[in-house]
Amino acid sequence: MQAETLDLLEWNRLCQHLSTFTTTKLGAIAAVHLPIVDSYGQTLELLTQTKEAYALEERNAGISLDGIQNITEAVLRAEKQGMLSAVELWAIATTLAGARNLRRQLDNADYCPNLQILASELRTYPDVEQEIYRCIDEGGNVLDRASVRLGEIRHELTSVRDQIITKLQNIMQRNASSLQEQIITQRSDRYVLSVKSPQRDRIPGVIHDTSSTGMTLFVEPNSIVQPNNRLRQLLKMEQAQIEIILEMLSAKVTAIAEDLQKLLIIVTKIDLAVARARYGYWLKANPPHFVEDESIVLRQLRHPLLVWQQQNEEGREVVPVDVLVSPQISVVVITGPNTGGKTATLKTFGLAALMAKAGMFIPAKEPVELPWFDLVLADIGDEQSLQQNLSTFSGHIRRIGRILDSMSPQSLVLLDEVGAGTDPSEGSAIATALLEYLGEHTRLAIATTHFGELKALKYQNPKFENASVEFDDASLAPTYRLLWGIPGRSNALAIAGRLGLPEDILQAAQVRVGLGSAEMNEVIAELEAQRREQTQKTEAAAHLLAETERLHKEILDRAELMRSQAKELRERQEKEVNAAIAQAQKEVGRVIRKLQKGEQSGEQVAALQRTEQRIEELTKRHVPVIVEEKIEVQVKVGDRVRIPKFGKVAQVLTAPNSSGEFSVRLGHMKLTVNLTDIEMIN
Repeated sequence: MQAETLDLLEWNRLCQHLSTFTTTKLGAIAAVHLPIVDSYGQTLELLTQTKEAYALEERNAGISLDGIQNITEAVLRAEKQGMLSAVELWAIATTLAGARNLRRQLDNADYCPNLQILASELRTYPDVEQEIYRCIDEGGNVLDRASVRLGEIRHELTSVRDQIITKLQNIMQRNASSLQEQIITQRSDRYVLSVKSPQRDRIPGVIHDTSSTGMTLFVEPNSIVQPNNRLRQLLKMEQAQIEIILEMLSAKVTAIAEDLQKLLIIVTKIDLAVARARYGYWLKANPPHFVEDESIVLRQLRHPLLVWQQQNEEGREVVPVDVLVSPQISVVVITGPNTGGKTATLKTFGLAALMAKAGMFIPAKEPVELPWFDLVLADIGDEQSLQQNLSTFSGHIRRIGRILDSMSPQSLVLLDEVGAGTDPSEGSAIATALLEYLGEHTRLAIATTHFGELKALKYQNPKFENASVEFDDASLAPTYRLLWGIPGRSNALAIAGRLGLPEDILQAAQVRVGLGSAEMNEVIAELEAQRREQTQKTEAAAHLLAETERLHKEILDRAELMRSQAKELRERQEKEVNAAIAQAQKEVGRVIRKLQKGEQSGEQVAALQRTEQRIEELTKRHVPVIVEEKIEVQVKVGDRVRIPKFGKVAQVLTAPNSSGEFSVRLGHMKLTVNLTDIEMIN
């Protein structure tokens, strides 16, 4: 049933999107087939890895997985002592080098302890890598230096080939008119000339082939038969030597095959962690926090597949929804018009729960708080089978039966149009009983419905909550926004009236529906109006806060400018005073030296001394000693601080460490800053 739910929620599409953020082919394959882990501990491990990879991306220290290739098949064959090709061996060497480089990068990332532990388990065998590099080049060719014998054979091959080419070129020069083309070609690995059929006797030799028209014969002249024979022998000897070298290298790989398998698993885990982090960054997502007896809080939650469609396929703008469920609630009933977004809400929340289980970030504003569901089970869409003669209702009931068999007290159950497809009174009764059962036996059930009776369950059972998709009366269209605590209105009569159905028919229909229905719609409409008014006030308050922060920043900037200008003025005045004092001191010195050369009276000397004292007093008065005062900045979690280099206000997430570094939230991003980088906001 879990696998069926993954199909209904289009989990495979999300995995395809995730795979585009991987680096290696191994990672891409693993992402496409990303499993949902079974234990809470596994989820926390994956989420920790994602957070650490996210920290790497934030610091622009993203790790490189260059060189790592998908060598799975080669390693499996090596385990069975099979011979690997030169191309496969080269791929193994580059993978070993890439893994060693990966480990070295993470050795320097002390803020990623879990990824460091993973990388520390990589065994990269540099001796095997270097031996492969010694014997094979990037193109998958075995090099002459791979063995002495191979080098000797290739040296002789070159000599024999040159001898053959020289002889053939001489023959072509002497018999140019007898040749169809002035080229040397090959047939059956033997060098031949293309000779005109009528000129056959001019060049005696062995005929190896004839053209389709019969006008050209491919002749091996007698003078090169023996050299060609020797060439073929040497080629066989070369191939035998190559196979010896490949077998030797393959044996080395066989000896480390088990560690290579572990290496592939580790680098794939790291690649997936980085991909999850990059995907989360692209989605502007945040890490989930798993809660037990606390409210589910997912504000501005967006459907990840719709975000992808909007960004990459020019889809329409994604309307986010708020999912806010109190801890005592175990059943949520969503009502509202068709195509209003009820099913999309189910899928969005279901994907969010799956993403959290898989260690991924959730496309919602912080805080992202939800339970850890052991299973996510869904009945969404019609299930019809002509072969089994099943109706839509029968298909739903069968699937719900499988859900009931599979679920546990910690499961999430999603039901679309519960009880639909049969007599409304019976369908409503079945839906009511089913939801009451789910409320007692599972962690959370969310159901969409058109049955008005289900709206009243909230007032009969404290475990139930209502939600509805908003409908715009003016445009007669849904807004796709989700309203909590308010059931959806019936809009059929209103829409029919706007579309021109006669008034007498509408009044007759209203009588059949009952006045209570109209009164209920009026009450719901009033609640919706109050909710819209409250939302507008909240948005206005948020706008006012943003404007206040902007003005505060502007004031701080102006104050900083004034301080800077005052400092520049003071420095300029001090320079002018210093220059004047220096000039006065020079003048006094000049006068003293002049007096010393001639006669001088005690009164003149005393006057000069008084002048020097006056200069000293001026120096002390106009050039004060500036003592820099160190102000100790103290911040705590939750404080709001200003980061001047960004001109933004951020919220403190962690206390400063011994080096003065701490984490802040700046918009959708987490940053690490130092006490010297910030200003306190009173």
